Amino acid sequence: MQQTFHPASVQKIGGELAIAWSDGIESYLPLEMLRKKCPCAACEGEPDVTGHVVKPRQNLGKGSFDLVGWQMVGGYAIQPRWGDGHDTGLYTYPFLRSLGGK
Repeated sequence: MQQTFHPASVQKIGGELAIAWSDGIESYLPLEMLRKKCPCAACEGEPDVTGHVVKPRQNLGKGSFDLVGWQMVGGYAIQPRWGDGHDTGLYTYPFLRSLGGK
């Protein structure tokens, strides 16, 4: 299935990441939730040769929920940069939409 939406506007508003999508939907994602849902291998783990995934323990502390910037990656994802230096998560547009409940 081909994706038919992309962010038309992305803004940090207080403790949320606000995304206005090209199809008119708006998402307001709490920063703490967004960080805790980081899809990168360092946060979510990755399968070993047998397919078993062990989720690493996240050491979230000062700055972990402070969104200091982001960049668009290709035409498919947003890569946040957090106050504690973490910046390896690629949040695909469908994943972000699912976090927003739409």
